[in-house]
Amino acid sequence: MTNRFGRLNQLLYARCPVPSPLALAMQLGWIEEAMYQLANIEMRSLFESTNPTDIPQHFDINQLNAFRQGGSAPVIWAKSKQQDTRVIGLTWTDEYQSLIALPQSGIQQVKDLRGRRIGLPKHNVPLDHSRVAALRGFSVMLETEGLSLKDVEIIDLPDHEIPTQVRDGQIVSTGTGRRGRYSYSSEIHAISHELVDAVYVKDVRGAQATHLLGAQVIANINQYPDPYVRLNNCTPRPLTINSWLLEHYPHLVDCLLLQTHMAGAWAQDHPLETLALLSREVGWSENWIQYAYGNEVHQSLQLDLSAENIKRLSLYKDFLLQHQFITQDFSIAHWIDHEPMERLLRKHKPFNRRKPLVLGSKTAGANSKGLIH
Repeated sequence: MTNRFGRLNQLLYARCPVPSPLALAMQLGWIEEAMYQLANIEMRSLFESTNPTDIPQHFDINQLNAFRQGGSAPVIWAKSKQQDTRVIGLTWTDEYQSLIALPQSGIQQVKDLRGRRIGLPKHNVPLDHSRVAALRGFSVMLETEGLSLKDVEIIDLPDHEIPTQVRDGQIVSTGTGRRGRYSYSSEIHAISHELVDAVYVKDVRGAQATHLLGAQVIANINQYPDPYVRLNNCTPRPLTINSWLLEHYPHLVDCLLLQTHMAGAWAQDHPLETLALLSREVGWSENWIQYAYGNEVHQSLQLDLSAENIKRLSLYKDFLLQHQFITQDFSIAHWIDHEPMERLLRKHKPFNRRKPLVLGSKTAGANSKGLIH
């Protein structure tokens, strides 16, 4: 973390492979360039390994010089475990979220779920954020029809490990990790073999699973006008930073926040370029990105700390506590640090929406590794 003179010389980052201003800023090379020019700081992913069987350990990030943007459930869980982080920004980017059933099930709408079997993933990880998301999706949609989880039968869908395959001394396939099995393997197996009647899916992979199965969409959650219904792991997405870094190197935090905020502002004026970068980030075609995140995804990548988004983050924390995904409560209001954002808005308003570096350059895209789920 520091060199032999005791000076901080490295920052660690983690991000999910989803649309976010941090992802754009990293792909454009803005943060790497700015940190180098400001203090000769280098950037490194929290997870860098040449072994494809290694599993990224992003649930319990406790490095002093680290920052992250991604789903809210992992960082809420870590905060409840006394990890010393602060939230310095939030984004709200709606994504494909659906409850689906096969046509032969006879389930056409949410109220038809009464007495039926719903499948919830069950992974052997410290925090099963996939299970959280599915439980939230079913719970809130049942609530819209005056029903609850008590009105359905919950079937656990364990993530059976697929052994790593080695041929001639080379790893040819893995059963775990981000380069392993498909996200909805258990759900697809269960619903196609009629072990369950309905499952929850989200993002590009969920949209593709829906089409693969020829499934009936019984609830387009992302189409509901009420944000409370759409609230889930990735809505909102927090930008978190270790409190030690915020206390000892506030100028670096300000630099990070500025570059990330400008990336969100730049995206509003560059929809096609943004779509291309998000396609690279998520690893799917631009058409699928638009399908899963909407044609206006470039308009939804601006960092803020609005009262509405803070309240929504608090409601999601309450959901995790209610369903015992976390056992220790804490104040979301106390977790938020407004000072970096306030300094940013005082010093840099209006924002100069910079042009990106050339995508084929050495800097742009150089930090696309280190994605987390």
